[in-house]
Amino acid sequence: MKTIRVLIAPNAFKHSLNATDVALAIQEGLQKSNLDCVCECFPVGDGGDGTGELMIKKHNGLLISAEVNDPFDRKITSSFGLVNEGETAVIEMANASGLHLVKHEDLNPLRATSFGTGELMKLALDKGVTQFVLAIGGSATVDGGTGILRALGIRFLDAAGRELTAPETLTELAKIDVSGLDQRILGCDINILCDVDNTLIGEHGSAAVFGPQKGATPEGVKILDASLSKFADVALSQTGIDMTTVIHGGAAGGVAAGLYTFLNAKLVNGIDFFLAFTGFDDAVAKADIVITGEGSIDEQTLHGKGPYGVAYQAKQKNLPVIGIAGKIPLEQNDKLNQYFDVLLAIGNGPADITTALKYARENLVRTAWQVGNLLAVKP
Repeated sequence: MKTIRVLIAPNAFKHSLNATDVALAIQEGLQKSNLDCVCECFPVGDGGDGTGELMIKKHNGLLISAEVNDPFDRKITSSFGLVNEGETAVIEMANASGLHLVKHEDLNPLRATSFGTGELMKLALDKGVTQFVLAIGGSATVDGGTGILRALGIRFLDAAGRELTAPETLTELAKIDVSGLDQRILGCDINILCDVDNTLIGEHGSAAVFGPQKGATPEGVKILDASLSKFADVALSQTGIDMTTVIHGGAAGGVAAGLYTFLNAKLVNGIDFFLAFTGFDDAVAKADIVITGEGSIDEQTLHGKGPYGVAYQAKQKNLPVIGIAGKIPLEQNDKLNQYFDVLLAIGNGPADITTALKYARENLVRTAWQVGNLLAVKP
């Protein structure tokens, strides 16, 4: 039996393991098994937490540290990456404006802003970049990107000309003053990696869907939705662009819509961009079988999530694909079966979510070990 070349390309297991740790756990299990294999670990990201870090590592980029403001204007040390000989800045929004920077009891999207991410962008401009890649997952904000835009020189004013800074005050917005915008940004190519297709406002919008995850009460959701709606109305009157119809516009609390409207940013499918940017096609070309995974694989996975992007590319090369997840559908699913030859849940008996998260690594190793032994069985 020939040596099998296994490409291990999982996404992160949310609240448990990052993508690199997932890949290493799967590799460990395979190497403990009876399978004669050579593994290549290629952890992936679709725009969520850790995506930027993976991209910077793949390009052997330079990490730049800087002091910026967190979501509540407290000074923190953050960073971004420079790749492509300094031409491209890779910025992870969570590094400056992320949920992980705020204690759970302090979460308040009515006040939290993305200003710190804008500060990183301005620092990157000072380094001479001409391209931006923004991974916007894991943010603590629902400000429509107004914080980023303020850091770059745009002012949001009420009828009396007073500047508005908190998201909850945008209901008073009367004018958006773009005269102070750093003009360097308009000469840059900006790609925003999105893994959701929600629009800006309404029942499927930023505030309603993502606000509660970031600490918004039902009343807070209404205020945030009204703020974003007012922002969109004023933006439409001044730019002619309707932010409310932009697909992906609701991503990261509306950052996608805001930067699309005022900075001409491109909103791209996160996993597709990631795989192209990191040369995934070359890795697939060398593989005999592909293993991917995520915390949960279901029909939602097919809407631009990491494992779908990996499986889609593997199937273009007619490779078998194994999906490993914490949770999979109980019933057979024809749509998933088009891309995943096998779906495996890593759970080892009934367990509550806390226990499942705690033992995710051990369960991944064991599941991969079983996969390896099964693949090693001669027909």
